[in-house]
Amino acid sequence: MRKLVYYIASSLDGFIAGPDGADPTGPDGFWPIPEDYVGHLIAEYPETLPGPARAALSITAEGTHFDTVVEGRRSYEIGLKAGVTDAYPHLRHLVFSRTLGESPDSAVEVVATDPVARVRALKEEDGKDIWLVGGGELAGSLYSEIDTLIVKLSPMTIGAGIPLFSHKATFDPTAWTLTDHTVLGSGAAFLTYERATTSVGLTVTDD
Repeated sequence: MRKLVYYIASSLDGFIAGPDGADPTGPDGFWPIPEDYVGHLIAEYPETLPGPARAALSITAEGTHFDTVVEGRRSYEIGLKAGVTDAYPHLRHLVFSRTLGESPDSAVEVVATDPVARVRALKEEDGKDIWLVGGGELAGSLYSEIDTLIVKLSPMTIGAGIPLFSHKATFDPTAWTLTDHTVLGSGAAFLTYERATTSVGLTVTDD
């Protein structure tokens, strides 16, 4: 069965974007992109680079991790505002939204139904893993369905912003097992966690 992988960049204090939700790596962004960080993406996760970046870097590698990408409306609209209707033309692309209406791109599937049910159906299909690109609201809705968490941890804090999981995530303490890690010279770290098979038990006392 395919896995749902939340592969996301995060600050040290757990934010994936600033308070306005704009692209933190864009032209007006605050997120540093060191050379070794880009090099690691090209070598290990080339399919997660947007189409325009792949073209600029002459990247044609198919990638070994994902063949499908899913995201929420707010995340998708970041590309739309830049004139990009399909940021990942090399992947099967699904956008979850009840308000977007007709897809702006024939290659992008807009899903207005329950994200959990749709992702469970995707998992049953043949293929590589499914990349959850964001944002925090969709990740919160799919909290229980995430099998693997890959955090691209940036050596910075921002104080406030869009958290890794939105308020839509239910309170459900979950253990994750660190299965891989790469720390770059620039200070960025790629941390891979698999959902543990046992739940975290909480003991509440009246001390």
